[in-house]
Amino acid sequence: AVVSSRNEPVRALALTLCICEIAVLIGNVDAIAPLLSMFFLMCYGFVNLACALQTLLRTPNWRPRFKYYHWSLSLLGVVLCVAVMFMSSWYFALIAMFIAGLVYKYIEYRGAEKEWGDGIRGLALSAARFSLLRLEDGPPHTKNWRPQILILAKLDDKLNVKHKRLFTLASQLKAGKGLTIGCHVVKGEFGKMYGEAQAARLSLKQVIEHEQVKGFPEVVVTESISEGISHMVQTSGLGGMKPNTVIVGWPNSWRKKEEDGTQVFVNTIRSAASGKMALLVPKGIQRFPDTGDSVKGNIDIWWIVHDGGLLMLLPFLLKQHRTWRKCSLRIFTVAQAEDNSIQMKKDLKTFLYQLRIDAEVEVVEMHDSDVSAYTYERTLIMEQRNEMLHEMRVSKKSRAKMVDSLLDASRHQDLGISTQKSPSKVKFSEEVNGDVDDDNRPKYAGQNSLDAGAGAGAGSNHVNKANNHKEFKSMDTITPENANVRRMHTAVKLNEAIVAKSHDAKLVILNLPGPPKVVGKDMDCSYMEFLEVLTEGLERVLMVRGGGREVITIYS
Repeated sequence: AVVSSRNEPVRALALTLCICEIAVLIGNVDAIAPLLSMFFLMCYGFVNLACALQTLLRTPNWRPRFKYYHWSLSLLGVVLCVAVMFMSSWYFALIAMFIAGLVYKYIEYRGAEKEWGDGIRGLALSAARFSLLRLEDGPPHTKNWRPQILILAKLDDKLNVKHKRLFTLASQLKAGKGLTIGCHVVKGEFGKMYGEAQAARLSLKQVIEHEQVKGFPEVVVTESISEGISHMVQTSGLGGMKPNTVIVGWPNSWRKKEEDGTQVFVNTIRSAASGKMALLVPKGIQRFPDTGDSVKGNIDIWWIVHDGGLLMLLPFLLKQHRTWRKCSLRIFTVAQAEDNSIQMKKDLKTFLYQLRIDAEVEVVEMHDSDVSAYTYERTLIMEQRNEMLHEMRVSKKSRAKMVDSLLDASRHQDLGISTQKSPSKVKFSEEVNGDVDDDNRPKYAGQNSLDAGAGAGAGSNHVNKANNHKEFKSMDTITPENANVRRMHTAVKLNEAIVAKSHDAKLVILNLPGPPKVVGKDMDCSYMEFLEVLTEGLERVLMVRGGGREVITIYS
């Protein structure tokens, strides 16, 4: 309460004086007597209601000294008080209840300390416990699936969230009304980093409130970032309210930084797959629209691998938000020349009709072609970089300069046609991590799919030592591995098709290829290079990887 310098509640006394003067100036006590009676009855009713709630909720601090007492007597008192109020004068009863509600909301808004506690909060806690226990512990039915999002946020040195648009994207996906947890991993020892962890939690909470995301912040302190993310994936949530979808930002400067950034990103993909969680990787997140923006255009879905229907569900959820409501859906699926494109288009239209999703369908044919010089050189640059990073012990700064020089050289290569022929038939196998039943094994939308997990790595070239200086083989003497050329060739061809069809799309959604099955820094760098080539030239990209189970059904 606001008090004067002499510790007197002057404002409260003035308000009380005004109310009394108004009552006296009316000049007829009988006119206000019914309203006063209502307030007395409400006071008795609320006292009985508080006693009944405290007893039913078994509040530890509720220790009455009544010798003969039962909660049913208090509940009966509430019913009698309300009945007498409406029997006396129903309109005065409604006015009194309205005034009492205004007073309660004002106290709640002002945040006044309630030394007597809050029975409604206890009731809410009891209802939350009851609801959590009623929720099924385990994966819900496909019809009830909705994204429960775990956002892996990164903070800068001043503990400010770097990419707030991750939370904006989560807010735009909340047409599913699921739970959101914004988390961050602080590197260090918990005993020494407790203050930083609390500051990071406060920063996350402010962003969550600003972006109007219905969720909670969570911070964990560990010695390793990858271990912290794995811990969050395993333990976040409570009971049936556990996250089933992870959102992680694309590491834009993965080439320039040390291997830890690439390794953390790839390990995050592996952790999400091990936890049977879906994964969303927005690339170019700084160019994604804000909550107040309105986007008009096309949302293009490149459906290469069917991994549970998440690729179909996400654009539908986005269109429920006012930001994306004016966009139209276009679905592209990939086929080879020998496939029946007309039948594939017909089947996909039937499938979308059964899903009750309105979208334009197009089948893109991928013809076998020669491996271009650009593809060959990109593969060569990738393998040479992996070899040099593996053999040389250079500082972080020197390593970044070396990688930049290699990339600059590759961008100026002639993009003519090489005389090397492409492999017989380019096929990619996509496996969902974990055990999948044969009936639920991912089905292909076309012959082409993407898998960078077949062990893409550096060639085992030998380095000769002379005069304590290491001499590396030139690009002309290194022969790229055939598997790397095939994967790079398909990534280039898919990127050309996507850019040709979706260069003006407001958002491109496509499958995220699986990570390398063999763990290693060279494999991780090669995997990142494949993803970079696949999404090159696109402004807004959302790469999606399902959790290995169906999330959409044709049944109502």
